[in-house]
Amino acid sequence: MKRLSAPTRVALLGGAVDLVTPDEVLDFAAERIAAGEPGVVANHNLHSLALLKTEPRMRALYDVADLIEIDSVPLVWWGQLLGRPLSRAHRCTYLDWRDAFWRRASEGGWRVFYLGAAPGVAEAAAEKLREERPGVVIETHDGFFDMTPGSAGNEAVLAQIEAFGADVVFVGMGMPRQELWIAQNRARLTRGVLFPVGGAFDYEAGVQAAAPRWLGRLGLEWLYRFARDPGRLFERYFVEPWTLAGAAAEDVVAAVVGVGAKVPAKRAGGALNRPSPLAGEGGARAGA
Repeated sequence: MKRLSAPTRVALLGGAVDLVTPDEVLDFAAERIAAGEPGVVANHNLHSLALLKTEPRMRALYDVADLIEIDSVPLVWWGQLLGRPLSRAHRCTYLDWRDAFWRRASEGGWRVFYLGAAPGVAEAAAEKLREERPGVVIETHDGFFDMTPGSAGNEAVLAQIEAFGADVVFVGMGMPRQELWIAQNRARLTRGVLFPVGGAFDYEAGVQAAAPRWLGRLGLEWLYRFARDPGRLFERYFVEPWTLAGAAAEDVVAAVVGVGAKVPAKRAGGALNRPSPLAGEGGARAGA
């Protein structure tokens, strides 16, 4: 089966991201599903880039990810400021491609597994989606289990996913737990495209209110979330970004001197044969 061409991967703020649009992400998923092969689609925003400093085990996910979405309009703006070939079209997050995904899932009969959220939340979300898209097949498991490799709870979850024959596995357990689970367990699954999706289940079930999409387009989704939960999110939005100052300085220096960012090629046997050096892109060290 012909593979989709590899997108450009660029280094930003100590990490690496792919210049892909929501449609291209879904095309990749459809390709893997049709071939019956596994895949991993990760994402980066300012929070995940900051977490790489305090939870270095997260890097294991980005090292093996087939695609790394840009889940942040401010990150797009930063790349544009550095002269990278980014546009607003490269911002990809669940809420951006949600409608298109479920339409494809319904039409294609994709089997979708929801892993995460509090007990009952994922199933409530699944019920709403089944009503909205009758052709969708969904199975769920909450995120309250022992994810220690080899534990009875984790083995039961893996067995459930495999028995279901998932085409897509949405993992919504928050950062960094969802990234660690995918990195630890991706090799145990024989098929299925894995996506970390954060609070997507909560939005679908109505437990949390999603920000209006026009705020997302303006890069102000974070402000909506902060206004609803300032106590929990103050540090994330007003303190944590400063931990990226060193990586930002490296980005600026590299862009000024015109040093090409070297981003690791996709490992042998992977679907995307990505060139290692991105000559002329300019950027800092790749962090994924």
